[in-house]
Amino acid sequence: MYRNAKNVGYYMIGKGALRQLGDVLAPRRKAVDGPAIFFLDHFFSTQCLAARLPVEQGDHIIYVDTSHEPTTDSVDAYTAEARAFLAGRTPCALLAFGGGSTMDTCKCVGNLLTNPGKAEDYQGWELVKHPAPYKIAVPTLAGTGSETSRTGIICNEARNIKLGMNSDFTMFDQVLLDPELTASVPRNQFFYTGIDTYMHCFESLAGSYRNVVVDSLAEKAIDLCKQVFLSADMMREDNLEKMMIASYLGGMAAGFVGAVHPISAGLSMILHTPHGLANCYALTVVEDIYPEQYREFMTMLERQGIDLPRGLCQDLTDAQYDGLYEASIVHEKPLSNCLGPDFRNILTRENVIARFKRM
Repeated sequence: MYRNAKNVGYYMIGKGALRQLGDVLAPRRKAVDGPAIFFLDHFFSTQCLAARLPVEQGDHIIYVDTSHEPTTDSVDAYTAEARAFLAGRTPCALLAFGGGSTMDTCKCVGNLLTNPGKAEDYQGWELVKHPAPYKIAVPTLAGTGSETSRTGIICNEARNIKLGMNSDFTMFDQVLLDPELTASVPRNQFFYTGIDTYMHCFESLAGSYRNVVVDSLAEKAIDLCKQVFLSADMMREDNLEKMMIASYLGGMAAGFVGAVHPISAGLSMILHTPHGLANCYALTVVEDIYPEQYREFMTMLERQGIDLPRGLCQDLTDAQYDGLYEASIVHEKPLSNCLGPDFRNILTRENVIARFKRM
């Protein structure tokens, strides 16, 4: 069986593109007599970004707390806030400004505005039945690929699982990429977020569930990541744009990942480690699975002067180590994509816990 693949409808890229957001939004305001809801990373609550946006009287701004990754509870809470503001009206657009956490929150809230129930009801594949309102992504970080992926990742703490709403309805309708928005990102965060593209693309290429289009997108995204992270300065002006393009392509190539992301998910669920940083730790302990990528990653860390402190998983309780194992091994599709159907015989409890103890 073949899947009818969907991509983002429109995209705009270029330095200063944010200034054209009002023009992009105008047709939506004309088409739907409802307000716009702007989802902003809470970092911008004390910055001047909101003043640069085409926010009109009657619109609403939701500041998304990105101290932790999105959870089913936080998505439900933001949905309740949006519903209360809308009071039965249909929004002309939902707009997201931030990294993966803010964009995923916007996407998941969009699904819940047009589908009954709670966020946990839609964690999985093809569970969303009704189209979401029109959504626009304006990434201020590059690397997660959320701007072009068909999933919104959320942590379900009750079930101890990190899983997305995977649906064509989850995708953004418009993406605006302005590399100027990433120029002030701290170096470590720029690396941790950007390297996500490199990782999910090489995991896809190393897996068994592949197709030629995804491979082509992933290969180009990896090439751009190498140009950025193996250069003398990853945050040089031309590299900012390359990283945004890599993230855009990588999001479209995000199919099934491999061994890095499940171990990363364990860190996010049990230790609340941010996704990009968790990926970095995960790759340092799967060098037997991805030897070439491990060596290349270590070179990138050194080239960019990024410090990855050791001791993340020291002095944990047995219950915490068990939780890390369970929150990792539950991701059967990516692990079988990487290691085959007998992945549990390779990644035994003892094997996985030993990997965590090396971090």
